[in-house]
Amino acid sequence: MNLTRRHFLQTASSALFCSAVRASAAEAPLIKSIEKTVVAAPPVKKGTWFHPRACLVGKRVFMTVQPIMGSDYFGPVHFTTSEDLGKTWTEFKPAEPLGWVPREDGWNEGVCDVTPEFHPKTGSVLALGHNVFYKGAGFDRNQPSRWPVYAVWKDGAWGQRQKLVWDDPRGAQIYSNNCGQRVMLPDGDVMMSFTFGVEGKPRAVCGVRCSFDGKELKIKQTGAEITNPKGRGLLEPSLTYFQKRFYLTIRAEDQHGYVAVSDDGLNYEPKQAWAWDDGEALTMSTTQQHWLTHSDGLFLVYTRKDATNVNVMRWRAPLWVAQVDTKTMRLIRATERVVLPLVGDGVNNADQVPMMGNFGIANVSATESWVTDGSWCPRNGNAGELQIGRVTWGKGNALVG
Repeated sequence: MNLTRRHFLQTASSALFCSAVRASAAEAPLIKSIEKTVVAAPPVKKGTWFHPRACLVGKRVFMTVQPIMGSDYFGPVHFTTSEDLGKTWTEFKPAEPLGWVPREDGWNEGVCDVTPEFHPKTGSVLALGHNVFYKGAGFDRNQPSRWPVYAVWKDGAWGQRQKLVWDDPRGAQIYSNNCGQRVMLPDGDVMMSFTFGVEGKPRAVCGVRCSFDGKELKIKQTGAEITNPKGRGLLEPSLTYFQKRFYLTIRAEDQHGYVAVSDDGLNYEPKQAWAWDDGEALTMSTTQQHWLTHSDGLFLVYTRKDATNVNVMRWRAPLWVAQVDTKTMRLIRATERVVLPLVGDGVNNADQVPMMGNFGIANVSATESWVTDGSWCPRNGNAGELQIGRVTWGKGNALVG
C-alpha cells in the first residue's frame, strides 16, 4: 500500500471510504475465480465423510476428516495428505489419538469439530477439536461436561490425546473452540476464542491466549465476555488477524451472525450483527461463518437466507463469500459470490439438497485458498461429497511465504 493510499485511508470520511472500497472491489476484485472440485474419498461403512479441514505444512497439504452417521453423530477422526495441491490424496488413515475411547460409566468419548493449524515455530500441526459422548447409536443431548481435546502431528507421527484445561466455573458444562480458526503469533503463542457456559444459561464467548511448545497447549489469558441472551447464546467463534487487528465472527441463534474487533485478541469492541454495506442485516440461522484472509483484503464465508434456498434447513446451502469493509465491519454486497453451489431444488425439493456449513478454510499457496466442506443429505441415505472451493487470487497473497 503506497503513501498516497495510506494518507487517504487515514483522512477520508467513512462515506468516501466505503465508496472507494466498493469501486476498487468492482474494478479489480481480489478473487479472480472460484472452482468447485470433489475429493475422490474412499467409501465409509456408514454415513459420509464430513468436517474436512486443511492446513499447509511446507509444500504439503494436511487434512483431517471424519464420518457423519446422523445428526451430531460422528465416527473417528481420520487424516490424509496431498503433495500436489489436492489433485491426489494419500490413504485416509485413523488419527489414533482422536478416536473413540470407552469410559467406565458406559459412554464412548469421541472427538469432533477438529481444526488443524500449522504452528511455524515448532514445525507441528495442532489438531484441536472437542469431545463428544455416545451411548449406543446416535447422539444423546444429555451430554456429560465437554471440553477441548487436541493432538499434535509432526514428522508423520501423532502425539497423545490431551485436554486443554480451563479451571473456570463459567465453563462447567462446556467450553470449546470447536470448528474455530486460530491465529499463530510470532512468539509461538496461539490466539483463539472459547464458547462456554453452564447448564440452562446462554453461552458466552471470550478471547483466549495460549502458550504452545509443540507438545502441550496451556491457557495464559482470557478476555472479557461477549454475550447474547437468545437461544443457546453465542457459538463457534472463529478468529483471524488482518492488518494489525483481530477479527472474530460468531454463530448465534437469533437469525444473525456477529462480528467483533480487537487490538489484542482479548478485549473486543461491542459486537455487531453482520449486515450489507447499505445497512440491511443478513438473515442467518445458527450456522458458523469463517474468515478467508488475504494480505490485501478480508473476506467472510457464510450461509444466509436467499430466494433459492428458502426451504433448506437453516439455509445451509450454498456457501457464499463477500469482502469485508473493515472500516464499517459490513459486507460489500457487490463482491458476493457463491463458493460452493446449492445442488438440487431448495424451494420445491429441499429435503434432497445436500447441506453445508461445517467447513474450513486454508491458504494453500500465494495464489490459491480453499474452502473445504463435507456436504450431507440425511434424507438421501446420508449422501454427500468432500468438496473444495478453490479460490484463485488476482494478486499474490503475502500471508503465504
